[in-house]
Amino acid sequence: MSNETSETRSVRLLRVGEQVRHILSDILMRGDVHDETLAKHMVSVTEVRMSPDMRHATVFVKPLLGKDEEAVLKALRTNTAFFQREVANRTRLKYAAKIKFISDESFDEGSRIDTLLRAPNVARDLGDAGEDGDPGPAS
Repeated sequence: MSNETSETRSVRLLRVGEQVRHILSDILMRGDVHDETLAKHMVSVTEVRMSPDMRHATVFVKPLLGKDEEAVLKALRTNTAFFQREVANRTRLKYAAKIKFISDESFDEGSRIDTLLRAPNVARDLGDAGEDGDPGPAS
């Protein structure tokens, strides 16, 4: 597609990434991969980011409750060839995307921010600004 704009290209990247996410989630949910570690853990595929040429997929994963994260990542990486074959068979991409599994740290970061916001000195400062409806000094 020579007349493809950057906007349609990015929409396509998002659409393909979401399609790959659904395929991987389905494989993991149904237990199609024969791995003892993966059979014992529920794994969420939170996001898939495709490279601009669609040849690489970065897959963000998180085991339920964050349990045994390293073991789950190792099992996913051990079975990468299986996942790549399955994704290639279920998508209409020109090339089979190389998959890279990494831990999704956004949950941990969200928890860290939540903990910071609940800290007594921060909560006190936030409470003072909102009590009388005055957001603070005007800029």
